[in-house]
Amino acid sequence: MRDSAAPAVDEELLGSLPPARDFGTTRRVLVALLLASVVLPGICVGLYAYFDYQRRQADALDAVDRLARVAEENAVKVLDLNREMSSRIVEILGDLDESGTRQRQAILHARLNAMAGTLPQVAAVSVFSADGDLVANSRWYPVPDISIQRRDDFQTARDHRPAMYFSLPMFGAVAQTDVFNTAIARTGSDGEFLGVVSVALRRSYFRDFYRQLVGNNPDLTVGLYRSDANLLVRYPAAGDSIVIPADNPFVLAIRRNLREGHVSTRSAIDGRSKTVAFRKLAHYPLYVTASFDVASVFAGWWKHDLLIALLALVPCIGIWLLIGFSLYRLRQEQIAWESWRSEAVLRADAEATSRQLRRMGALGNLVASVAHDFNNLLMVVFSNMELARRKGYAGVQAEVQAVERAATTASELSRKLLSVARKKPAQNEHLRLCDWFAGAVPLVQAAAGPKVRCSFTIPDNLWDIVVDQAELESSLINIAGNARDAMPEGGTFTVRCRNVSVANDEPVPKGEYVVVTCSDDGVGMSDAVARRAFDALFTTKESGAGTGLGLAQVLAMCEQAGGTARLRSEAAKGTDVLLYLPRAEAPDTAPTPSITASTGLDRHESRASGTVLLVEDNEEVAAGLTAVLEVLGYEVRFASNGDEAIALLQQGQVFNLILSDVQMPGEHSGLDVAEFVRKQWPSQPLALMTGYAGELERAKQLNVPILLKPFSASDLEGLMDGALGSR
Repeated sequence: MRDSAAPAVDEELLGSLPPARDFGTTRRVLVALLLASVVLPGICVGLYAYFDYQRRQADALDAVDRLARVAEENAVKVLDLNREMSSRIVEILGDLDESGTRQRQAILHARLNAMAGTLPQVAAVSVFSADGDLVANSRWYPVPDISIQRRDDFQTARDHRPAMYFSLPMFGAVAQTDVFNTAIARTGSDGEFLGVVSVALRRSYFRDFYRQLVGNNPDLTVGLYRSDANLLVRYPAAGDSIVIPADNPFVLAIRRNLREGHVSTRSAIDGRSKTVAFRKLAHYPLYVTASFDVASVFAGWWKHDLLIALLALVPCIGIWLLIGFSLYRLRQEQIAWESWRSEAVLRADAEATSRQLRRMGALGNLVASVAHDFNNLLMVVFSNMELARRKGYAGVQAEVQAVERAATTASELSRKLLSVARKKPAQNEHLRLCDWFAGAVPLVQAAAGPKVRCSFTIPDNLWDIVVDQAELESSLINIAGNARDAMPEGGTFTVRCRNVSVANDEPVPKGEYVVVTCSDDGVGMSDAVARRAFDALFTTKESGAGTGLGLAQVLAMCEQAGGTARLRSEAAKGTDVLLYLPRAEAPDTAPTPSITASTGLDRHESRASGTVLLVEDNEEVAAGLTAVLEVLGYEVRFASNGDEAIALLQQGQVFNLILSDVQMPGEHSGLDVAEFVRKQWPSQPLALMTGYAGELERAKQLNVPILLKPFSASDLEGLMDGALGSR
């Protein structure tokens, strides 16, 4: 029995079940909404954050650009004024040497003070001789004894005249404050070096101006640098000994003589990442810079965007809670619905089981009644056979024995019906399985068919059992037949026996058993089919191809022996049938009687009116039909299956009539033989025999005469006369 076609569901059971609910689709929709409520706001906030960060970067860059331009304008104005003043002083001094300058020191002091005294950026204006001695000053009169002969601003101005030189920051000895100096050399009309005019510029002036530019923003920085990247002034203030690395992007930009631009760098002063805007001061070897702290822009950005995300999170949390509550309610509703449906299914199943039990009870009584009457009729047959035997058969011994064998077969069928209906007394006896299987193996192999490979594992130490031997043999044959049907393309059928002690009531009652496991690797069964596999008259085979008594008889045999049967099956993976047979308490070593019968047939002289090819796999039926045909005057050639018959026909043998059974082992059935004959020899007389109604439609399409079993000799004679006469 296999799940070749799933059984139809009881319409009444379907009508009593709760209506179907698609909880899965509803749950997927809610989960999709939940994901959307997370992903979409996240995408929107992410996009806003990205563009907001870019905007903040651009705003900061614009701000430092503006700062750099303002700082540049201020510095250029101061330096232009400084250059003009220095040039004016050089003109006033003319070709005065050191002595001449000292003689006019008072006049020069007044004029220098008048020039620089009103300029907040100028700390002092000084005139130095060719030897570096201070000879005139805007702050002091008379001048103190100060020499700058060894200072780099004096030496550089002397060596690079007439270019203006800007010194590094220092505490001015003359100005008495924090300054950096501009120095320009004086040269006489004859080209002689006469000294240096130095203007000390207050660093505090520039720092105060830069502070006003940036306001109270600590993340902005403004600075003034020489073209060698040495710092002159910076706000916020920094030390004067800062050395900027040579690979700094700002230094590299200066070396490339870029006049303006932006660079991203790490500050050598505070070590923080900066974006720097720089501008060169006209024709002066100086640069102004304005920079912003990248981290401060990022900090302001994430604080702002975190607030936006928190504000967006409030409605999202509400949506999430609502969806979560909906999922919870859906789960509770599904649990309640499944509980309701389970109860409805159990109730409907209980009602169906009750109806089935009532039907099976009535069927069992009917089967028992019919089998009883059938056995009475068989008793008449057996009695008359015995009378005929005692009278010496009167020349019909073979025929009487054939009838007796047929009656015995009918008796076996009656016994099987009674066994399924639980109305047959068990004929149990002690059995040693390892000895008994020696005779049963060929029968099981024959039932499994030629395409199935059989494997038997029968240990010698198996316990003895008490069982009806005929029922056990029939059970194994039934299971092997089911395995054959489950493996139409061939496979493996395995029988394994083992001793098992069951300590609890799972899966069978506690006790000691010999378990016979019959396994195949066929198509398997669905759960619905497996649950009904042991039901009497239940089958998944086509109408007319199965009785539904096979596994029901197996279960009945095991239960009558005191055991039970279990089934394990999975679709597309095969089936295991387990027979639990209780261990015998007192082994009986008496030999099991065997029954033999003669099948000899008396030959009658025939009229040899034709040759008939008889195709029949059952030797007893073939022998009977052969005898009848020979009595009717025909010569009979016998083939045990369709493959053998087709082989004979392909050899060129000619017959007056081909009479074939339909159901036979091998690749070709009787219908295949008929199709082959009709295709090769359309006028060849042909007839079929069958006991199944399922093949009638196909046979009718071939336009072939059919004899339905059982039939009489007169039926056969009429068929022969009609078939040969029509030809």
